[in-house]
Amino acid sequence: MSAKEEFYKFTGTQGYIASESLVDAVNCALALERPLLVKGEPGTGKTLLARHVSESLEMFMEQWHIKSTSKAADGLYVYDTVQRLNDSRFGGSDVSNISNYIKLGPVGRVFSADKRQVLLIDEVDKADVEFPNDLLRELDEMRFTITETSAEVVAKERPFVIITSNNEKELPDAFLRRCIFHFIEFPEPQMMKKIIDVHHPNLDTTLLDQVLIKFYWLREQNELRKKPSTSELIDWIAALLRGGIALDQLEEHIPFMGALLKNEQDTEALASYDDRSGRYPSNWADLGPRYNQ
Repeated sequence: MSAKEEFYKFTGTQGYIASESLVDAVNCALALERPLLVKGEPGTGKTLLARHVSESLEMFMEQWHIKSTSKAADGLYVYDTVQRLNDSRFGGSDVSNISNYIKLGPVGRVFSADKRQVLLIDEVDKADVEFPNDLLRELDEMRFTITETSAEVVAKERPFVIITSNNEKELPDAFLRRCIFHFIEFPEPQMMKKIIDVHHPNLDTTLLDQVLIKFYWLREQNELRKKPSTSELIDWIAALLRGGIALDQLEEHIPFMGALLKNEQDTEALASYDDRSGRYPSNWADLGPRYNQ
């Protein structure tokens, strides 16, 4: 490994609380020059990780947000045939020069960059099952050919590729073999307190305890189709603070439920619980031995 490569080491940032195992995974991928595949349930900070790695390493980040209609070729380049047709009809450009109509995608742009960049391929599992395989050669060799011009785009500096997945579908084995893998576990209460402190510093400790007791209790309810995530917890705390909710109100109820639960089935399930018992947990012991503080 060259001295230049040794320089790139992720140590975290003040704005992102990363576990030791996650930091190790990032640095392993950096050292081996392999893509880092990060899985975890929505809201656990997968996308934010790429942004903070970019900040920590002082690299520009290119983002490619994958949709169900995304094709691997779109990340390389797009040939704008419509613009060329319009120019041939109305003038305004040299239509004989096809390169004028080649627009690089996010992969093409990081390959062409003069300095090393971070490439985020976000939610890769939303695309067709063959999508990851269609990128194997390009991510391995860091080059591709523009078919229309026969020009080859070769990475000037090998980008650091971070790929996120919400585990919605299985990824091909050939793709997995080329990646460093890390699964972001949902934070336990002590880790969650550190995360909250980044977004809501100096939060009253008694209020924080009540917030977390209600939050983790909700996540334990089997009736819920979508468990509230870390990002929703952060939003909920903001709503509580701006709404001036008193501690005794939070002990007895769960205000601003719409910040935590995002479909009618879940809100109805919670309403049913409220009708049956009329009491929400107010201390860690109510959550069972797993959450004993």
